[in-house]
Amino acid sequence: MPGQRGPRAVVLVEGTSDQIALETLATRLGRDLAAERVTVVAIGGATNIRAAAEHYGPHGLDVRLAGLCDVGEERKFQRGLERAGLGTELTRADLERLGFYVCVADLEDELIRALGTTTVEELIEVQGELGSFRTLQKQPAQQGRTLDEQLRRFMGTRGGRKIRYASVLVDALDLAHVPRPLAQVLSHI
Repeated sequence: MPGQRGPRAVVLVEGTSDQIALETLATRLGRDLAAERVTVVAIGGATNIRAAAEHYGPHGLDVRLAGLCDVGEERKFQRGLERAGLGTELTRADLERLGFYVCVADLEDELIRALGTTTVEELIEVQGELGSFRTLQKQPAQQGRTLDEQLRRFMGTRGGRKIRYASVLVDALDLAHVPRPLAQVLSHI
């Protein structure tokens, strides 16, 4: 269409649950990412960061970049961004200057800590899955794990559950207590 332009900024995230969480949070914060020409792109895993950064970054479409990754994938993001020409020997501080923020341990962990385990269990009950969660808690592999760890594991046990709970958890957030990586990545763009 005449007058339409591509994105002004792109937020690169590992997966669909991250994408949904950021888009849901942006809406809750009163932002219209489409009107701002900001696109959140799920890159299909941290190993794809280099290709995505090359495509959207200064050697490709040259749009403003930002991103979000899990702490376990931080090094892959650092190397991928370095190989895409966005710096050398990148530290976490360098990543943040570039607009890339690290979730400790992952997105679900950030949201569970922000909401508290009691609230997350209540949300699981509202979703009709508290019985399934209690069953998971009884499994030998879950014995000795903290409630936070059990909740994180629960989110990842069934296909689509992380995606489903991304919006459920973000919708329940107190906007005065948004996890730092999510708040920062949206502020960056």
